[in-house]
Amino acid sequence: MASDPRHDVTEMLLRWRNGDARALDEMLPLVYDELRRLARRHLRREPPGHTLQSTALVHEAFLRMMDQNAQWQNRAHFFGIAAQMMRRVLVDRARARCAAKRGEGARKVTLDAGLVAPGGRGVDVEALDEALSNLGKLDPRQEKIVELRFFAGLSIEDTSEAMQLSPATVKREWATARAWLYRELTA
Repeated sequence: MASDPRHDVTEMLLRWRNGDARALDEMLPLVYDELRRLARRHLRREPPGHTLQSTALVHEAFLRMMDQNAQWQNRAHFFGIAAQMMRRVLVDRARARCAAKRGEGARKVTLDAGLVAPGGRGVDVEALDEALSNLGKLDPRQEKIVELRFFAGLSIEDTSEAMQLSPATVKREWATARAWLYRELTA
């Protein structure tokens, strides 16, 4: 019987955290494709002609993760931190792009089809980041759920595992957070 890759990743993260440097090298091939899939998902929202490729986004996010010397607890936690780093990379690039253009052409995104603003217009990355940070001040748990669900693309079940919450709680908090963000971003 083949082993569960989710368990393998968690086991390798624990080995790496306990000082086994080889464990990280063994784990990277297991997570790299999923990280690139997440990066491609984020980059689909980029305007045509953008220069950032999914490989570059994965590498930049991973370098930032290594700089933080994170103590990943499990697979879901690892992907949650990766999503957070991808979010930061994209927000930094959007800020730099807007600064270069004096604010013109801000990149637009939506959280999902249920959060599209009236008239089909999206929300710029900086506004989303600011709204998400404000949500975090009110409810850090909901901010983390949005990061895991939207930026990391984790399922309800993976999010509940990462946060040690029931799936029902994650569903409820996810719905509440999306409604709050919708109101903030369309005001």
